[in-house]
Amino acid sequence: MITASQQFAASVVAELVAQGVKNFYLAPGARSQALAIAAGQLAGAGKLSLTVRLDERSLAFTALGRAMSTSEPSVIITTSGSAVANLHPAVLEAHHSGVPLILLTADRPSELRGIGANQTTEQVGIFANSLRGTHDVPAPRPGSIISAKDLVATAISQSLGGAKSPGPVQLNLQFVEPLSSGEPEAVKVLAGLEKRPLDFPEVPEDQIEIEVDDHTVVIAGAGAGPAAVRFAEKAQLPMFAEPSSGARYGSSAITNYLQGLSTSLAGEIRRVVIFGKPTLSRPVIDLIRNSSVYVAKSRQYGNFDIGRNAIASSWNLVPSGVADRRWLESWKAFQPISEPRAILAQTVWNAAGSVPLLFGASNIIRVAESCLEPKPKAVFSSRGLSGIDGSVSTAIGIAQAGSGARALIGDLTLLHDAGSMNISGLPNLNVQLIIGNDSGGEIFRKLEVAKNITPEMFSQLFLTPQKVDIEKLCQAYGWQYFSAANPTELGLAMKQDGYVVIDYKL
Repeated sequence: MITASQQFAASVVAELVAQGVKNFYLAPGARSQALAIAAGQLAGAGKLSLTVRLDERSLAFTALGRAMSTSEPSVIITTSGSAVANLHPAVLEAHHSGVPLILLTADRPSELRGIGANQTTEQVGIFANSLRGTHDVPAPRPGSIISAKDLVATAISQSLGGAKSPGPVQLNLQFVEPLSSGEPEAVKVLAGLEKRPLDFPEVPEDQIEIEVDDHTVVIAGAGAGPAAVRFAEKAQLPMFAEPSSGARYGSSAITNYLQGLSTSLAGEIRRVVIFGKPTLSRPVIDLIRNSSVYVAKSRQYGNFDIGRNAIASSWNLVPSGVADRRWLESWKAFQPISEPRAILAQTVWNAAGSVPLLFGASNIIRVAESCLEPKPKAVFSSRGLSGIDGSVSTAIGIAQAGSGARALIGDLTLLHDAGSMNISGLPNLNVQLIIGNDSGGEIFRKLEVAKNITPEMFSQLFLTPQKVDIEKLCQAYGWQYFSAANPTELGLAMKQDGYVVIDYKL
């Protein structure tokens, strides 16, 4: 027997595949069973990549990592109720960092809302204004099934950005009993559909010229990319590139610009040209707020104007003029900092190979900002909201793109996402979690609060020292565990393949 639920689910999943989407993520559930069957059928035929994870929060961050790495939408399939709410942290990060996700949230029929029905809540609007599009789709019933083609095309277009930045889209799909059947086969449905590749929006060609001089610097934040490098090198300007900018390389990149910003040299800056989203350090933000600002628009992060003082912005910035070479060289005089965290960051940064590197939002990325020598490298970081949530699962998602992943995170970041170390059902991947283990939240020592309360209260409320045995945690979840106390031991451990945790004691 063919049910309306299965017929519609097969059409939706097959249309997604036909229109170029191939990475699917599923958490088990009853209301979403028709979608699960369709995805499973297509995965079995090699038509899509399917990842099944136990909980929706880990699932969503894994999908996020894959989409970050590929720039293609990841599809997330969940059942109804609190399962949908568990996607929220990853949805927020995707919203703020311009990562395309398509959420297929199974729901009970609308007539069950607001009357106390089991596992039923208001799933439409649950993500507030963090979506590029929301579509509440009535339950398919015999003789009344919505066409999936246009619905899917709209969802894909919205997720890839259109006139906006990429981001998450929700298809809230209502289902009534019977919830599934073995037919129609999603593979047969796909065979009858027109195939087409993903249609990525083109970046507008408008541009502006910006006059540069010996009082101008380039700031490259998260997602800045090669455009920042080209601008800085053409104008012979110093470039302050964050570790996750994708621009920390080339002849203009400055290693320890934060030290320079603490000297009189900072007072000579009058104009800044911004690429990406720079949010890592207060001195850079203060510089932006007190300078004449020009901004390169970003498809990923949108228009950045944190000081509300941008003079102009454009998709393409072109320098007019060239700075004196001495202006650039004066910024290169500052040496990288040297401390245990810096040595850790440098060792990981300089490791051979092309393995993508994920920085967690911990103390280490802030130390890295002042010590990493310019070097081309595939780097990721969740800088949309700069949270530590989901870092383990994000690294797994990045690894799924094919080149493995190496994550440099703090011990609290690991423990915050320890449940994502459950690799049951995952294929063999090369994922390294390198833990800068300082037994707590040392990052808070840099904040005002460290001076305003007693050491005992500061330890209790902010350092939150942990007593978890990471080695036993690894044993429970099936990860290889290595302890490292110096760069040599770290280098040897980084040569290992598979699911690896390297516990670097600071």
